[in-house]
Amino acid sequence: MKFKRVFLIVIDSVGVGAMPDADKFGDVGANTIGNLAKATGGINLPVLKTFGYGNLTKILGVDPVTHPRSNTTKMAELSNGKDTMTGHWELMGIKTTTPFKTFTDTGFPSDLIAEIEKLSGRKVVGNKSASGTEILVELGPHQMKTGDLIVYTSADSVLQIAAHEEVIPLKELYEICEKVRELTLVDKWRVGRIIARPYLGNEIDGFKRTTNRHDYALSPTSKTVLNALEESRFDVISIGKIRDIFNGSGITEHYSIKSNHDGMNKVAELTQKDFTGLLFANLVDFDALYGHRRDSEGYKMAMEEFDKDLGKLIKLLKNDDLLMVTADHGNDPTFKGTDHTREYVPLFIYAHDYNGKFLPERGSFADVGMTIAANFNIKGTDIGCSLLKMLE
Repeated sequence: MKFKRVFLIVIDSVGVGAMPDADKFGDVGANTIGNLAKATGGINLPVLKTFGYGNLTKILGVDPVTHPRSNTTKMAELSNGKDTMTGHWELMGIKTTTPFKTFTDTGFPSDLIAEIEKLSGRKVVGNKSASGTEILVELGPHQMKTGDLIVYTSADSVLQIAAHEEVIPLKELYEICEKVRELTLVDKWRVGRIIARPYLGNEIDGFKRTTNRHDYALSPTSKTVLNALEESRFDVISIGKIRDIFNGSGITEHYSIKSNHDGMNKVAELTQKDFTGLLFANLVDFDALYGHRRDSEGYKMAMEEFDKDLGKLIKLLKNDDLLMVTADHGNDPTFKGTDHTREYVPLFIYAHDYNGKFLPERGSFADVGMTIAANFNIKGTDIGCSLLKMLE
C-alpha cells in the first residue's frame, strides 16, 4: 500500500471536449470547460493551470504548461451513455451497455403515467422536465387542493414525485415511490433514480422542499471497486450524492453537503480524520445549477471557487495521501438543449512526492478505480488499467 488515503473528487459534468462518437449523441462540438471559458471572456484557474488543464483542451485564460504539477491526462467513456450513474459506475469498474432512459424533452410515456395512477390511486400532474422549486410554484396549490401527484424529471435519468406532507403522508409517498421503482426496472422505462420530493408551505407564504427527500436508485449491476474495498475492511467515505449513485453499495460512511464549497470544506475537514481507504466526493453544482440551466457565468464562478478550494485542500494533504480529480460526463452550458454532453473528462493525480507528467490518453474511466484497487492491493474489476506504476 503506497498511499494510506485516496481522495477522489468528481467535478460533476466538467468535460474537456467531444469524444469521437459524439455524433451518435448529437454532441459534436461540445466542450464544457473550453466553450464556457470562451463565452465568458476567459476563466482564472491558477491551481488547475499548474496541473496542465490547458494542455487537455483550449481554455481561454488557462495557458498550457511544459511541466505539470500533477499526473495529467483525459479519459474516454467506454460505456454507452452520458449520464451520472453510467459515468460514476464506470469510474468504479462497470461498463454499461444499455444506457439509462431520460425523458427530458417528452416527459414520461402515457402508459407509464397510467400505471403510476393505477398503483397509487391518484392522478398525475406535471409530467415534464422542470426545476424542483419552480414546479412547486406552478402546481403546489393544485396539488394541495386535489391530492394529485406532481411528477417531473430533469436532464438526468430521474423520475421525481413531489407531494405536500400534510396532503399525502410521507409513508404513503414512500410506498408509492417504492412501487414506481419496481415498475421502472423494465428496459423501456429504465430510470436511474426515483426520488420522493416532499414539501410544506402554502400559496401565500410559498412552498419549500423538506429534508425528507428519499432516493430509490438502481443498485450497481455488478461488484465495484467500492465493494472490494469494503470487503477488505478499508474505509469508503461518501461525500454528496455518491451514496445515492451507488445505492449505498460499498459505502461505509456518508456525509451530506449543501453546495460545492460546502463539499470541499467537508473534504478539507476530513483530511484531519484518521482513516485508511477512499474518500469519494461528488460536487454536483456544476451540473445541476449551471450546466443544465445553461448558465456559463455561474459555471465560471463555480469553477474559480473550486480552484481556490483545491489550492487550500492540497496544503492539508499528508505525504501518504493521493488526490484524484476527474468528472463523470460533460454538460456544455453553451450547447443546445439542457442535456449532458458526450465528452472526454480530465484526470489529475496529485501527491506531494510526485513531480507530475502528462500521461497517455485513457480508454476508460475505469482506470481510476483500478488505480485505487492497485494502491490497496485488492482485486479490481474486468475493465480498466491501473496507472499506479506510471505515476511519478
